[in-house]
Amino acid sequence: MLSQFMVLFGFFALVLVSIFWINKAVRMFDRLIGDGQPAWVFLEFTALTLPGVIGIVLPIAAFAATVYVTNRLSTESELTVMQATGYSPWRLIRPVLFFGCMIALMMSLLTHLLVPSSLSQLRLRQAEVSQNITAKLLTEGEFLHPAPGITFYIRDITPEGELRDVFLSDRRNEERPVTYTSSQAYLVHQGGGTKLVMVDGLAQVVRTDGNRLFTTHFDDFSYDISSLISRDEINLDKVGFAATLDMLTDPGAVAERTGVTVAQVNYEVHNRFTQAIMCIVAALIGFATLLVGTYSRFGVWWQIVTAFLLLVLIKMVEGALSGTVLASSKAWPLLYAPAVLGLATTAGLLHLAANPGLARRLTPWKRHRIEGAP
Repeated sequence: MLSQFMVLFGFFALVLVSIFWINKAVRMFDRLIGDGQPAWVFLEFTALTLPGVIGIVLPIAAFAATVYVTNRLSTESELTVMQATGYSPWRLIRPVLFFGCMIALMMSLLTHLLVPSSLSQLRLRQAEVSQNITAKLLTEGEFLHPAPGITFYIRDITPEGELRDVFLSDRRNEERPVTYTSSQAYLVHQGGGTKLVMVDGLAQVVRTDGNRLFTTHFDDFSYDISSLISRDEINLDKVGFAATLDMLTDPGAVAERTGVTVAQVNYEVHNRFTQAIMCIVAALIGFATLLVGTYSRFGVWWQIVTAFLLLVLIKMVEGALSGTVLASSKAWPLLYAPAVLGLATTAGLLHLAANPGLARRLTPWKRHRIEGAP
């Protein structure tokens, strides 16, 4: 059973990760390529988002694999044979528990190590790309706005790097807007900055006080465009990037460093643990629910729907408790309440599966329907 769980888990995880990842990658592609970034930057960014996508998919894939394998075993009467040989529901669920623990270990690796590291690296690269003025300006045939009050246009870029028919409008000073046009220009890196060297152009200055226009023809003119992009210090002190050990040992220091409350730090660190536990809960509920009930020619669709609704209910409880945990630094144990509820639900379902007579007494409508059948 364990090997079947792992094979189907790999299949569902691959499919779901592909769907989620492609959806995120398409939106990122439009934004990055539209800003003039090369394809390798797009590939790097999408790779850095992959751990977060996998973290979202793991519980869903674990639940889907458990339900699929259990349904197949039930359809092929393998579960019935195992139960007839004396295997109790508590014994049958052991492979599922081992399977859930393996997925929980994968989730722990993601939440404690890979996701914080990838998020911090992604934040760093996003800041570096946003400060890359050359990539932002080297887009031909489009009016660009690299900074408030600045409009830039290039008709064509030659393979040698020459910019043809350049238009630059600087309206940051509303009393003296300036417009530069030139037949050719070059981007030159000098002294740690970037300058736009325009050749054979015209500068037009409008004086709004007297409504006058001044024009100046120039053979070459240098315009510093480094100031168009802010050079603010990159802040990587985010609570989502912090190490789990630091948040557990000294949440106050992490809260002070990241600018959040201690309650938010506690929520972040304990949520990393509960995400792993929920992988176990999803697998256990999926298996235990399908054990309840008798054989039906219509299949076990109602057990599958019930298992799905139980997980939705647990997530609703988790969402309802999040506000309380974020409001109080001492309320973090409530984060484990949904997991405890899921384990208690699993125990109740296994008890019903081990005592089918109790299940029939709890659903008298089925007994009446069978007794009244011709």
